[in-house]
Amino acid sequence: MTDVTPPYARIADALRRRITSGELSPGDRVPSTRQLAREWNVALATATKALTVLRQDGLVEARPRVGTVVAAPRSRTAAPRRNRAPEPGTGATGGGELTRERIVRAAVALADAEGISALSMRSVAARLGTATMAPYRYVNSKDDLLLMMADTVLGDHPLPAPADAPDGWRARLELGARWLWRRHRDHPWLAQIGPLTRPLLLPNLIAYSEWMLSALEGRGLSPATMLDVNVLFYSHVQGLAVQWERETAARSSTGLSEQEWLDRQEGTLAQLTASGAYPAFARVLEALADGGYDLRLDELFESGLAAILDRVARLSGQP
Repeated sequence: MTDVTPPYARIADALRRRITSGELSPGDRVPSTRQLAREWNVALATATKALTVLRQDGLVEARPRVGTVVAAPRSRTAAPRRNRAPEPGTGATGGGELTRERIVRAAVALADAEGISALSMRSVAARLGTATMAPYRYVNSKDDLLLMMADTVLGDHPLPAPADAPDGWRARLELGARWLWRRHRDHPWLAQIGPLTRPLLLPNLIAYSEWMLSALEGRGLSPATMLDVNVLFYSHVQGLAVQWERETAARSSTGLSEQEWLDRQEGTLAQLTASGAYPAFARVLEALADGGYDLRLDELFESGLAAILDRVARLSGQP
């Protein structure tokens, strides 16, 4: 007899069994949409739909920059909806009528958890439990959706009003740069939505530039230099934050954590350092053998920020 169970339901049931049997424990990461799509030979939207069913049952939950993990037992509902499609209007942003706001919020949650590579109009519709074409009634395209997502998350935590700004140009620039860093840290996909050569004309991003440029006014800098400094701050944040997004995508596609991936490179690294072709590299690694080296992006951000601020002071010739 032919199995007429929809593919998304078969995937959901297989994961449900792994969770209820204890094979996957609370906090364990479940396969990403890309892993499920590859393993089951289905579309990404089908895999997203399967995880949406489990999310609605309270069996899993999405965590930014981690992915989808097994939820704690207290979060689970008593009656799982086996072999049923996600209920319309019960996606990541809660029940109610489909709106542009709910579509944008669902897309943000998806990109936060699995990276921008997992984002599509189809996967957002699956996450919301609605028809594939339904989001197009509110959003024209994925590109438009990305712009709405960016402006939304930047506007969730606005910069202070001018009257509440700190005294001194350096303090203002520090606050603005750290504000942008936090937004990218919370939403690493922001670093992927557009090149510096094609600036995004989003109200909340322009508000950030207004904050930074107003702090630079009166410093004796030319307008072109002011814009250069503004771009330098932005690119410093973007250049570091993109590493979080790439790590999210790598974890989603491989299923390996950063440390698990590094552990698999030990043999190759040993061969390179023993070859004698890279003596300085080998000496640095040998000196770090006991304590190791942790790539701390927050510390790198602060170091770069201080260097840029010092450069602005030198350019202006003022303390």
